[in-house]
Amino acid sequence: MASGGFRAGAGRPKGAKAPKAKPIKVAPDIKKAARQSGMTPLDYMLTVMNDSQSDSERRDGMAIAAAPYVHEKPSDRTLGKKEQQQLEADRVASSSKFATPPPPGSTASGWASFGAPVPHF
Repeated sequence: MASGGFRAGAGRPKGAKAPKAKPIKVAPDIKKAARQSGMTPLDYMLTVMNDSQSDSERRDGMAIAAAPYVHEKPSDRTLGKKEQQQLEADRVASSSKFATPPPPGSTASGWASFGAPVPHF
């Protein structure tokens, strides 16, 4: 049994184009009402979601559709294990006696602490 490689006649024919997406047909009166209301699609979804008169399935659908725009994913909030370890290592390294000292002259008392005038390069 063949497990890959060339197969005669396989794949999309040369010159063939991908099928185009069909535009969604919306009634002109709905488009006009949407433009006049000045609401963004997210505002509309939130309005339908908070409307107690709407069908519960429609409200649920709007809540699902609006959630990514209102709430961040838990994975975006928390750091991974490696990031947590790196932050902890940076914290320990900056507070220990082995921390890298600032270079001379980087503080206001750099040259002045030696009693010499500050050179102007």
